[in-house]
Amino acid sequence: MEAARALYTTLGSAALPLLPLRLWWRGRKEPGYRRQISERFGHYRGNVTSPVYWIHAVSVGETRAATPLVQRLAMAYPGATLLLTHMTAAGRETGQTLFGDRVVQAWLPYDVPFAVHAFYAHFRPAAGFILETELWPNLVAAAHAAGMPLFLVNGRLSERSARRYQRFEALIRPMLGRLAGVAAQSAADAARLAELGAPEAIITGNLKFDVTIPPAALELGAGFRARFGQTRPIWLAASTRDGEEALLLEALARRALPGNPLLLLVPRHPQRFASVAELLSARGVPFVRRSEGGAPVPADIGVVLGDSMGEMQGYYAAADIAFVGGSLLPLGGQNLIESLAVGTPVLVGPHTFNFEEATAGAIDSGAALRVADADALVAALASLLADPGRRQAMGLAARAFHALHRGAADRLWDWLLPQLGARATVRRTLSRRVPG
Repeated sequence: MEAARALYTTLGSAALPLLPLRLWWRGRKEPGYRRQISERFGHYRGNVTSPVYWIHAVSVGETRAATPLVQRLAMAYPGATLLLTHMTAAGRETGQTLFGDRVVQAWLPYDVPFAVHAFYAHFRPAAGFILETELWPNLVAAAHAAGMPLFLVNGRLSERSARRYQRFEALIRPMLGRLAGVAAQSAADAARLAELGAPEAIITGNLKFDVTIPPAALELGAGFRARFGQTRPIWLAASTRDGEEALLLEALARRALPGNPLLLLVPRHPQRFASVAELLSARGVPFVRRSEGGAPVPADIGVVLGDSMGEMQGYYAAADIAFVGGSLLPLGGQNLIESLAVGTPVLVGPHTFNFEEATAGAIDSGAALRVADADALVAALASLLADPGRRQAMGLAARAFHALHRGAADRLWDWLLPQLGARATVRRTLSRRVPG
């Protein structure tokens, strides 16, 4: 074991006694964190049918992005077990909603050798696929030592993250060098990963463009539209992060929007639903909760708090304009692709480094606008609400931009399938040569 990984492992092992307490604390607002805690330490129940193909999707966005890969693996290997692991409760709930019994779900173990080795010993994956940038040094090293190919797919690495990784190059470079292959979202992502030691990458584009909006989500959006008010515009503040709601409410207090629009406010993390409700109450803002039922929203109510999980696509479909959160503060922004897919014009703040390429392309195409701060956001909303023709043009540009960037799943699968087939042939050959 390299010295850097040995130190990393020592520090991680020292923190292990505190981690169950952290899970229990988080479970106050998200009970999912209190379930199957033993899996995080490598204790798994039940048996699985071989071969096992393992996909790791840390949270909600990665789980949705995994859909095309899950579908192709299921078609190519109908007798195989598809294992889907997560780190967040919201990601695991999303996986259950999307895939049900088509996959086996589990928590990814903590990145300490005994838990990682127990994970591989129980599931014995034929191959593994990690989405985006969820990489763990001991997890990758153990896969490499066992001869299990581990691929980074839909890989991305922002400039900010690359600079942070460079500070730990002695730990990161060997880890990336052990990957069986890398499929990156963009040439810039591939270059940053290669500079840190990853194999030469194929450029596939972003799998999130290939996630199809199901008819049920569009129907849900139509239902929201009918409930929230068909006669007044709706603007969505999607996936807002801590601190952004206050900025929005303060800016709205300084400038009223025309046409009595309804704000559909959807915090990014479910554990913040209660605190955002308290913020609205403290500021005297009349609001209703999505969870309160299906009664129509009165005209004197200006805000609906979207306190539900798994309905973001429906929220986007219901909105006339969407602000994508995490971007007013230096948090990197959230995924704007679902809004583009349903043809909803997008507004973003100045901080979008987590989705920089998709955001820049959407702005260049006329599907999105960038604003400098919350006051500029309200000004842009006022301008768009007063100009239906411009909103329609942005919506058409959004759909066109989304359609233009589909195809990442096909490019990824065309690259992966020959490698998986070749490795399976090698395994069968070795098994015939080795005495039982």
